[in-house]
Amino acid sequence: MTFDLILRNARLVDGTGGPSATGDLAIAGGRIAALGKVEGRAVTELDVAGQAVAPGFIDVHTHDDRALLANPGMAMKASQGVTSVIVGNCGISLAPLTLDGIPPPPLDLLGERSDFRFARFADYLAALDETPAAINAACMVGHSTLRVGCMDDVERPASAKEIDAMRARLREGLEAGAIGFSTGLAYAPSAAAPAAEVEALAREAGRAGAIYTTHMRDEGDEVMASLEESFSTAKSAHVPVVISHHKVSGTRNAGRSVETLPRIARAIGEQEAGLDAYPYVASSTVLTAEMAAEARKVLVTWSRAHPEMAGRDLAEIAADWGIERAGAAERLQPAGAVYWSMDEADVRRILAFEHTMIGSDGLPHDNHPHPRLWGSFPRVLGHYSREVGLFSLEEAVRKMTSLPARRFGLKDRGRLAAGAFADIVVFDPAGVLDRATFEQPATPAAGISLVLVNGQAVWKEGKATGARPGRVLRRNAA
Repeated sequence: MTFDLILRNARLVDGTGGPSATGDLAIAGGRIAALGKVEGRAVTELDVAGQAVAPGFIDVHTHDDRALLANPGMAMKASQGVTSVIVGNCGISLAPLTLDGIPPPPLDLLGERSDFRFARFADYLAALDETPAAINAACMVGHSTLRVGCMDDVERPASAKEIDAMRARLREGLEAGAIGFSTGLAYAPSAAAPAAEVEALAREAGRAGAIYTTHMRDEGDEVMASLEESFSTAKSAHVPVVISHHKVSGTRNAGRSVETLPRIARAIGEQEAGLDAYPYVASSTVLTAEMAAEARKVLVTWSRAHPEMAGRDLAEIAADWGIERAGAAERLQPAGAVYWSMDEADVRRILAFEHTMIGSDGLPHDNHPHPRLWGSFPRVLGHYSREVGLFSLEEAVRKMTSLPARRFGLKDRGRLAAGAFADIVVFDPAGVLDRATFEQPATPAAGISLVLVNGQAVWKEGKATGARPGRVLRRNAA
């Protein structure tokens, strides 16, 4: 038999978490055709002895909604071995919404007013179909996006009529192929929404067989109460739930993952639930004086009022201006920032938790982004698996492949198996490592030699190939 490509003598890490084995992998027609000792020839054969071959990584928590259209090469993800992204997280999605003015925070993390041009979710998915990206995308509808589009004042609970309007827009998105519904209850556009409002919308997702992901109301002092609300809402709505970028934030909450993880484990035993996390002690979102006051250090990632301050420490900016940090934060508005507000022991404990998926939570619209945008997945492989020994290479790969594919319903992805789509990453287990830093965040990783999406190479020998074989992964699509 003749194949399109055979990778010979690989360390096959199949994504299940089971032991890896040496063998070959053959691809034909965009899918994996055979594994093990492969007989036959191929148009292209590569000897990858000493390298690992794994399913392409699935970034379950991204804000790449706009980037897929504006930067379809998606080098910041392909360079890490990421072959599929989940967009529309934290309650913010690019659709369904058109705007007359500047996007309110945190929608401004996604793009400018002109980027919010899709009145229907189907229009956004059609644009992705018409302008394919290098990688696959599964898309969610954001609660804050719905509120901004359906309410004249988001600083109050929605009326019954407004909830009906949001449900109609959400239903249209789900029918078009959205895989779920997300909330960002810590953010201003949705902070006033009571649990009953969220449940009414989450129930719509549940009826469609979709998923609910949530950036909870509080990840600091009230983290336990927020977990309770999240699980209760999802259970009442009969919908699977994922706790987004799970953390315990603020110095006084250091160590509280010993409380949160058992509660999450209990929920997983009682209902369909999961969580994701990123491998850093620093977070990144919009800049507020309140959040800055809780952080050990704050790095400005962008500022509309003072764009020249991107990449600078907030304390240094404040000193230059002769004012307090809170005053500097206000003067920079609207703006974004990186916050050092977590404890390393908590980060490790959460990452090692058997149910934790990996999501970068990167912000590609930032002028000076958090390095997680370019470094999350190789950091898990290189730093936390190989150097720290937090888990085996096989377990690291499972957290980034089969676990998210199963949780988000991505059919025939996330495993090395005959018949699965040929989303593949080839990397050096001894050399893979993140090189993106807080000073130089847009730096590709080391050790990723080849990335295939639907059987086509999108990253090879340290650079993008220019191929754009990515697909929209619609809910329940064959």
